[in-house]
Amino acid sequence: MTRPDLPLAREFEAALAWWQAAGVDCDYHDDATAWLADAPLGAAPVNSEGPVAAPQRQAPAPARTAAIAAPPKEPASALRRNLLGESPPADLAAFSAWWIAASELGTARSFPRISPRGPEGAALMVLVPQPEEADRDALLEGPQGRLLANILAAMGLGEDAVYLASALPCHTPMADLAGLAAGGMDAVTLHHIGLVRPQRLLVLGTGLAPMLAAADANGLREINHNTGKVPVMMSETLDALMDMPRLKARFWRRWMEWSAIH
Repeated sequence: MTRPDLPLAREFEAALAWWQAAGVDCDYHDDATAWLADAPLGAAPVNSEGPVAAPQRQAPAPARTAAIAAPPKEPASALRRNLLGESPPADLAAFSAWWIAASELGTARSFPRISPRGPEGAALMVLVPQPEEADRDALLEGPQGRLLANILAAMGLGEDAVYLASALPCHTPMADLAGLAAGGMDAVTLHHIGLVRPQRLLVLGTGLAPMLAAADANGLREINHNTGKVPVMMSETLDALMDMPRLKARFWRRWMEWSAIH
C-alpha cells in the first residue's frame, strides 16, 4: 500500500494538529514564543485546496512572557544568627553536650552528630570540615581518620596530645561552608577554639577559611580567639590528600617548615 500524496497544506495542518495534541504550543527560549496561538483577525486560513499563506507570528501574550522578577537577595548580615545564645558553653564538656543537642546547629538530619575529642590545651588541634559519611560513634572513623592517624604518628604526636574537631556537627553533603560561616558558624568555631586553647592549629580544608574569619586562606597565619592567639597552618582536605599523592608530599614539606617555627 503506497502513501497517498497529500498537498503541502494538508501536511502542514496535520503537523500542527499533532503538536497541539501533544500539548506543545510554545517554543521556550529566553522569551516564550507562541507557535500555535489563535491566528489574529484577518489572517488567511489554511486551505487544502489552495496555496497556504505564510503563518503570521503573533506577539507573545503578556501573561506568558512576563519575566518573573527574582526576589532580592538578602545580605548575609540579615541572615546571621547568634547560634551560641546568651549563655555560650563555658567549658569543653558543656560545649560537647551543646554540640550534640542544640537545635540551631542542624545541617543534615540524615546523619548523626559526632562529638569532638581530645584534651584542653592540646599540643595540636586538628580541624576538619565535617565528619566522614560513615562516622557513627567517633569523629573520623573511616579512611580519612586512618590517614590522619598515620600523619600524626609521623609527627610524633600521640592521641593524648591532639584535639580533633569538625566545623560542622554532622556529615553534610554539598555543605556551603562560606554561607554557614556567614550565618553564625564562624563564631561557634572561634568559641570552640578558645575553649580548647591549643598550642597550634592545623586546618585541613582551605574552604574553612571563612569559619576562622579569614577571607583569604593563603594569608592566614594566626587567628585571634577569646583567650588569645594561636598559630595556624591550613592545607587541603584529607580526602584530597588521599586522592592526590603529590599533595601529601607538599603537605609534609609545609608542615616541616611551619613546625620548625611554631
